[in-house]
Amino acid sequence: MLPMLRALALNEVRLRMRRSSTMVALLAVVALSWAMIADPASGEALLVFNKARVLYTSSALALGSAAMGALLFGLGGFYLVRGRMSEDLRSGIGGVIGTTPVGSALFLAGRWLGACAYLGALVAAFMLTMLVLHALRGDGPLEPLVYLQTYALLLVPMVFFAASCAILFDSWAPLMGKGGDVLFFVLWVAQLALMTQGGSSELPARMVFDFSGLAVSVAAVQGFVNGADFAIGSSKFDPALAPLALPSLLWSGRMMALRGSSAIALLPLLPAWWLFHRYSPDRVKPGRARLRRSPLALLNAALRPLAALALPLMRQAARMPGLAGQVLADLALTFIIAPSALLVAVLCALAALFAPAAALAPVVMAAVAFWGILVSDISTRDYAAVTEDLSGTVSGGVALRYLRQYAASVLLGLLLMGPVALRWSFAQPLRALALVAGVACLSALASLFGRCGRSARLFLSLFLFGLYVAVNATTAPMLDAVGFNGAANLHSVAMYALVGTLALAGGYLYNASRLAR
Repeated sequence: MLPMLRALALNEVRLRMRRSSTMVALLAVVALSWAMIADPASGEALLVFNKARVLYTSSALALGSAAMGALLFGLGGFYLVRGRMSEDLRSGIGGVIGTTPVGSALFLAGRWLGACAYLGALVAAFMLTMLVLHALRGDGPLEPLVYLQTYALLLVPMVFFAASCAILFDSWAPLMGKGGDVLFFVLWVAQLALMTQGGSSELPARMVFDFSGLAVSVAAVQGFVNGADFAIGSSKFDPALAPLALPSLLWSGRMMALRGSSAIALLPLLPAWWLFHRYSPDRVKPGRARLRRSPLALLNAALRPLAALALPLMRQAARMPGLAGQVLADLALTFIIAPSALLVAVLCALAALFAPAAALAPVVMAAVAFWGILVSDISTRDYAAVTEDLSGTVSGGVALRYLRQYAASVLLGLLLMGPVALRWSFAQPLRALALVAGVACLSALASLFGRCGRSARLFLSLFLFGLYVAVNATTAPMLDAVGFNGAANLHSVAMYALVGTLALAGGYLYNASRLAR
């Protein structure tokens, strides 16, 4: 049994590591690692206690980065590792696997171990990046064992839980689509509520279910500062106050015991073993791997008659030559697939005309959330529908297909949020510019991640994570990508314009190189 389990796990790791999306995810992890650790010279620090910054010692950087990493990997990790069984169904290999004598429990255990190893490799890259950052910005000696202990205590249970939920959601047909994606996002947000339940440095027993590790991080800080005000994340500090230093050992025996009970994170594997469809045609079909079961899908089904309104766009696209006609056809196809977009476009236009100025920000917030979910599918739907080779034969090939899908994403965003941007352009031109630059940047990232990873989940996970952070951090210009917080400035707009340009160019070169081969 052990040799078979080892072979299954290693095969899973090899398949994941060979994907382009792995390199994209690794680069994203490295970039986010540096972005989330503020340089004290900028007036902000990772940890701030009573307006005094905490020195970047090994314990401080390890605690702060691991806590921030728990937010990132807890959500993004699930979306990165799920979907393998849907791929088995689409490729036809699922039927072969279903006929093998390998037991369901052994097969799922191999998939789980491979997923954990994959996420573990990304966590290791994250920690190595922090070690390099410590060498450049850190205060005091570099203590690898402190980093290793902190990351193991905070991130290992989170990795186990994300992988377990991914296996469960892939093992039951009703959760294989976007309904499962949304459900896990709700579970992840619920995890954050546990941070407020501790109340002191001693955690109650129910915190064993704090798989994210955020509650124990808060408790560790509370045990050191004795109830003082503190902030984890980039926060401004008073340079006139003397900096503080965290001790090397922050974890009490109870904290380590609670984090050591990570076997509870394996509980989702039990119903997964019971519900596993084993690729049986009477329980799950290839089409059901892509079936939309989210509330948005139910809304689209109810609004299906509205799809007829997109037919004139399709006829106009057929009469328009070149790239313009192709972009219009992709946009019309989006409206046919998701007729709710037509309704949202009308509602946003009415809100831009008649809503008071104070209500425009919530309108943009809701519109960008809706739009981000839609565009995450535009660059991957050819692959999902097994028409990728066919669509690549259209004039211009795969490189031009990338550009038209990007342009369709931008055009859809401007249709939904353009009326608000037009109204802002008179009273708040910088805010309107931020909205346009943000739509262009996010469209480029959605197209790049979708084409490289052939999955909507990489962009969707990062998008939902960024949206959640932006909704809660209303005064940070760099997080106000589309201007709904009103905090964007020229520097942040220029940054998003640069990122969007680089993502668009990188995606185009990647697709052009594939055509050359």
